[in-house]
Amino acid sequence: MGVIGAFIFSAQMINFTIPATGSSGHLGGGMILAILLGPYAAFLTMASVLTVQALFFADGGLLALGCNIFNLGFFPCFVAYPFIYKKITGDKPSQKLILTGATIAAVAGLQMGAFSVVLETLFSGISELPFTTFVLLVQPIHLAIGIVEGLVTSAVVIFVWKSRPEILQSSIQSQVNKGYSIKKVLIGFVAATLITGCALSWFASAHPDGLEWAMFKTSGVEELESPEKGLYSSLAMIQEKTAFLPDYGFKSGKTDHLEETTQAWPAVDSGRSMSGLVGGVLTLCLAVFIGFVIKRRKVAKA
Repeated sequence: MGVIGAFIFSAQMINFTIPATGSSGHLGGGMILAILLGPYAAFLTMASVLTVQALFFADGGLLALGCNIFNLGFFPCFVAYPFIYKKITGDKPSQKLILTGATIAAVAGLQMGAFSVVLETLFSGISELPFTTFVLLVQPIHLAIGIVEGLVTSAVVIFVWKSRPEILQSSIQSQVNKGYSIKKVLIGFVAATLITGCALSWFASAHPDGLEWAMFKTSGVEELESPEKGLYSSLAMIQEKTAFLPDYGFKSGKTDHLEETTQAWPAVDSGRSMSGLVGGVLTLCLAVFIGFVIKRRKVAKA
């Protein structure tokens, strides 16, 4: 949970450009977690990733944390994984079945999550975004993002399947490690986490992500105006104090969106590298702590 969660944190730092749109997307990671860890551990790990992002990097508001966990965790872990991926791959996965199942499941999970964002925005009662226009922009752009996510998910899962197929089998049967070594797989994920968070994150696209792009096309702004009073502002003040690396950079080096889009690419930034390293470690620690608590409770009940 900890190591793969740290990898997902680092992977989410990389936005990739969606050609001919002026938009970008990033890996959600829910399907990777569900396939390798099983749905319950995956959901808790995703919650760890998003909590660390919100608290320490000001990526996603605290008031929206529950919705983000639901959209990025619930749909891939408890809908797309059991009802799509497992139905396609069955009990004996192959490379072809993994590629097909992971791609379709990732696309479906992201489509459900994106539509959930539209519904949450509508039901909040505080947004003037037209439902029809918003949904017609959000769904297609997240279809493109979902295809990329499906291919990345397939590549990661196939790597694990070829290295240690017992991991997938244990996940399918909801069993714990039965004595086989996962050292090589863990080393691979640790190396990928360090490379991704500390170096590849420099190459992240400067284009707005799919949601910001859809909001801009719908309303002319990438972010809706925030309330100046009430619970939102109170949580925003808390987040401002806890986020010691806001927007994945040092506070002294923080830039506005216009400056971000005009700076040199790749954006070689020590603050971003530090964010990838620190965020990965924090995610690992939180996920390990959650797993430790669950294990202790299971032992106590036994």
